[in-house]
Amino acid sequence: MIRHLVLFKLDEGVERDDPRVVEGVEAFRALGGRIPELRFWECAWNITDRPIAYDFAINSAVDDTDALQRYLEHPAHQAGVALWREFATWVIADYEI
Repeated sequence: MIRHLVLFKLDEGVERDDPRVVEGVEAFRALGGRIPELRFWECAWNITDRPIAYDFAINSAVDDTDALQRYLEHPAHQAGVALWREFATWVIADYEI
């Protein structure tokens, strides 16, 4: 199984209640029930305000690298990514569990 972990940092001046952000969060929250490759799915806002902290996190799991690729290419995932590109940057880690 592969863990797919993504941490998002909102761009300078962008707040959580920005309509673009709200739409992006809703798009990602819906993925867990829409993409069959996902075996585990959770996403949430960071609850601390430490300077090095990222703002939003996705923690998910898929069966293998083929499933990860299908997830990444899924139109619903791509639509969410397109939204987040407008107001955030992110880092990713994919590792075996």
